[in-house]
Order: sequence, then structure tokens, then C-alpha cells
Amino acid sequence: MQHLSKLLKIDNSNLAWVLRLGLQGLRTQLQEALKTATTDPGSHACQELLRELDILLEAAAQQQSLSDETVLSTEDSSSWEDVLEPVTSEQKGELKLKQIAEALLSDRELLNYIGDYQFLSTNDADLWNEMQRLLLRVPEKVAHAWQEYILTQASQVGATEDKLHLSLPFTRKEYIYPGLTGKIKATGLCLSDQVDFDPRLMMETNHGEIDFLAGVVSTCLKFIELDLSLHHALKSVDRFGVRSLNDEREKSKYVTALIDRFRRVQTTADHVDPVVALRARLDLDEAIHSLVYLPCADRYSWWGKLQQEARRTLDQVVEKTRDAGYHVQIRPLWGTYADVFNWSKDDLQLDIGGVRGEVSACLRVYAKINDEVLPGRVLFRSS
Repeated sequence: MQHLSKLLKIDNSNLAWVLRLGLQGLRTQLQEALKTATTDPGSHACQELLRELDILLEAAAQQQSLSDETVLSTEDSSSWEDVLEPVTSEQKGELKLKQIAEALLSDRELLNYIGDYQFLSTNDADLWNEMQRLLLRVPEKVAHAWQEYILTQASQVGATEDKLHLSLPFTRKEYIYPGLTGKIKATGLCLSDQVDFDPRLMMETNHGEIDFLAGVVSTCLKFIELDLSLHHALKSVDRFGVRSLNDEREKSKYVTALIDRFRRVQTTADHVDPVVALRARLDLDEAIHSLVYLPCADRYSWWGKLQQEARRTLDQVVEKTRDAGYHVQIRPLWGTYADVFNWSKDDLQLDIGGVRGEVSACLRVYAKINDEVLPGRVLFRSS
């Protein structure tokens, strides 16, 4: 993939554009073929290839979005038009979904959830996904209203809902948002119990609670590759601020920490001392909740609910530890910061999103095991 990636990143290259079209077509063909080839001996390898193509194409789209110039070179255009399809209005920068995106950003109700956001996509397929991912941070009721509106408006420009999705490995099937077909072709997103977990987790399905956590971690890892807006606030990586994962060094350090903490949970799950397993679960929970947006995703958004669902898995390991004779207290830290700061340590102050003076994200829960206190950690909005 090294040479593919190198060519795709070259600005103003007709060859890079042709390669991207070819890879998109290959990805679509493989996705369709997999639907009827579940028992094929090559299905696992095909799924891994699709993941690599997703990462490759998303990185190419991001590179293209950061360029102020068009992808197609205007030099010698006549020779290319003999080989390729005519240049469309989208390729000239006239996006069919542009007005919908502008309407989304002009909604004052969304401002507190998305901040001063600017779309970077340079084609309608990427813009569709960028808009949909943005709505995963806002309260689900608001998000659903906007998703219906966007789909209705997309139909006005010749696009219709499509069931073709990029599947993220999970323990259940759940549609996150649809794709498009017609005059705009875009892939949607869903959770699937038919896709293998991220190979970096070295995890096979065993129908237990660890499977669910593997699904959450796999989803986090995938979104890190898909979404330029993600940050981390993991104390063990950097205790002094919220860092963008666009920085390759920060991304590498955070991803390594997340995977290491998941593997620690795997190896301690059946430890003779349940406190060892509990500590590992607390550390993984912190890593999952330290993957954040700025402003922070609303607690009742798709993202917020997924993180809360992961946190609720702490309850079982807490009960197991109590049954072993330990006195355990767990407390998620929410509400007014003045009421929780005595339970936390190394908190970070934000000046965006949320409610002034209140906790925007509980990165780590407060815990007490017998007489040992493990402080929590939060992001809070300045007063």
C-alpha cells in the first residue's frame, strides 16, 4: 500500500485521481461480493483488504480537502477527456450538498454542540459522511431531525437513500446513518456482528463481555482514521491538554495506549485477584472516554450513549470484586464542577461547548477500593 498512498497524496495529479476512482470502484465491488460470499474462504482476507482501502481512501480525501487547488490539472485537459468521463460540477467545486451543509452550520441550536465548524470535503460523497459524522455528536433527537431533513434535501438534487454501508465490527447490527445512490453515491455507516474486530486487538469472538469492549475499541480506532475532528485527553499520554489526533505523534501514542489497555483487560479478566481486573477495566474505561471532540459530544448523542454503554460494563466487575470481600465505590463525575472537584485530579478546563461551570466530559470515574482512593478526572467548562 506504500506506493498507492504516495501517489494518492500528490496534489493536482490526474493519475492520483484515476487511482482514487479505481479504488473506490474496487471497494464497492468487494463490498457487494461479500454480501453473498459469507462462507467463501477468502472472506476474512477480503474484509481486511476493505479496511485498508477505507483507510487509504479516507486519507486521500483528507489530503485533497486540505488543498486549495482542484484535483484535476487544467493542463492538457483535452487528452484526459478522451479517456475519462467529462468533468462534473462537483469536480469543479460546485457541490450538490453545499447548501444543505451551509444550512446545518447556520443552525444556532447546533452551535454549542459543534462549535465554529467548517466542512473540509471537496466532493459530495465525503461531505455526506462529514455531515453525518458531525450529527453523531449532538443529542439524538436533534440529530434525527437533521438527518431526515438532509435526506429529504438530498432527494431534491437526485440522490436517494442507499443501504450500502461501511461496516464497523461490533456485537450487534445497528445502522448509524445511510448512504446515497443516484446522482450522489456515498457509503453509509453501520455496526455489524459479521465483521472481525480490529486485527490489532488480536481478538476472536467468544460471545462474552470482552467482545463488546472489543467492538467499542474497534469503533474508536476506525473513527480515528475517518474523522479529523477527534482529540484525546488521556493523562498517561499528555496530562496538560486536549490534543488533536491530526498530529501523527499524538495519534500513535494514544492508539498504542488504547490497544495496550484493552490487551491488559484481556489478560487480567480471569485473574485470581478481582482487583487486578477492576484496575485494568478502569484504565480502559478512561482511555475510551478520553477520545473526545471539541466541543465535547453531548451525553445523549450517539457518541455519548456508546461511551456510557461501555462504562456500564464496569458494574459487573465491581460486583465481582465486592463478592470477593472488597469494599468498592465507583462514582462517575457529572454536574457542577464545584460539587465534584474534590473527587477528581488533574482536570482540564475548556472554553467551548457545554454549560458554564459544569462538567463537559467525565474522563475517569472516581473509585475507592478499601482505603485506597483513585481520583477521577474531568473536562469542565469555565465559569
